[in-house]
Amino acid sequence: MAVPDFQSFFLPMLQLSSDGNVHSLKEAYEALANHFKLTDADMLEMLPSGKQAVYKNRIAWARAYLAKALLLESPKRGVFCITERGKELLASKPVTLRVQHLKQYPEFVAFHQQNGGADAKADTNDDSEKIATPEETFEAAYQEMRGNLAAELLSLISANSPAFFEQLVIKLLVRMGYGGSIKDAGMAVGKTGDGGIDGIIKEDKLGLDVIYIQAKRWQGVVGRPEIQKFVGALHGQRAKRGVFITTSSFTRDAEQYVATIDPRVVLIDGNKLVDLMIDYDLGVATIERYDVKRIDSDFFLEG
Repeated sequence: MAVPDFQSFFLPMLQLSSDGNVHSLKEAYEALANHFKLTDADMLEMLPSGKQAVYKNRIAWARAYLAKALLLESPKRGVFCITERGKELLASKPVTLRVQHLKQYPEFVAFHQQNGGADAKADTNDDSEKIATPEETFEAAYQEMRGNLAAELLSLISANSPAFFEQLVIKLLVRMGYGGSIKDAGMAVGKTGDGGIDGIIKEDKLGLDVIYIQAKRWQGVVGRPEIQKFVGALHGQRAKRGVFITTSSFTRDAEQYVATIDPRVVLIDGNKLVDLMIDYDLGVATIERYDVKRIDSDFFLEG
C-alpha cells in the first residue's frame, strides 16, 4: 500500500506505547511499517529533497503532534512514552484519531494557533482527508515555485538569439567550475563551417584538456543522427569529450547511442539546462531564504 498520511499514524503510535515502556523512533519506524504492511518500495519513497524517507518523516511528525496534545512525552531526544492522558484516551477505545480530535486539548489548540494552522484543512468533517507534514507542504511549494521558474527560464532562452544561447552555455560551464574565468575558459565558435562545434571550453584552469560543445535551440526532439554528426566533428578534432546541449529533449535512441561510444559525450536537455542554471545561480536571483533548523542535541549535553 502507499504510505498513509501522517494523521493515520496517530492511533497506531499511541497503541504502540500503551505498554507504558519507553520506545525509540527506530522501533516506531519498524513497528508501524509492519502495521501498515509497507512494501520495500513504500519505505524507499523519499521526500523531494531526498534527505528523508516519507514514512519516517510522517511517523516523526505524528509523534510530535501527539506530544503537543500531551498524549505522549519524550524523556529524552529520540524516545517517547505514553502519558496518563494518552492512557485515558485509549481507554475510550477510539476508532480513529485525527488532528480534529487532538483539538479537544487546549495545549494542542495553542500549538495549532501559534503555528498558523498549517493543517487547518483537517478541521473538517472528512476525517479521511490526507494532510501533508510541514516538510512535505514546504517542499511541495518549493518544487512548484522551482518548476514555474524553470519553465520561465526555458521560455526566455528560446526567445533569445542562437549567439546568446551559445554564450549562456559557456557561462554556465564556467559557473560549474570548468575553465576558470570567462575570458580564459572558452570560446564560442558558432560559425558556418565550424564542423558541428559551437564552443570550446577548458576542462580545468590549467587547460590540460578541452571540452567541445554543441549548443542548439531545437524545435523538435534531437535524435541519433544529430548526435552522430557531433561525434563525427569530435573525431575530426581528435577530441575526447563533448557536451551536446539543447533547449529541447533527446530521443531514447540518442541517449543509448552516447552510452556506448568513445569519445565521451554528455547530453543536456532543456529541463536539465534550466535546473543547472537554478542550481548555479545563472540568470536567477535569490529573493528570500528560509533556513530549516533542528535541535543541536550536543549543545544540551552536560559535562
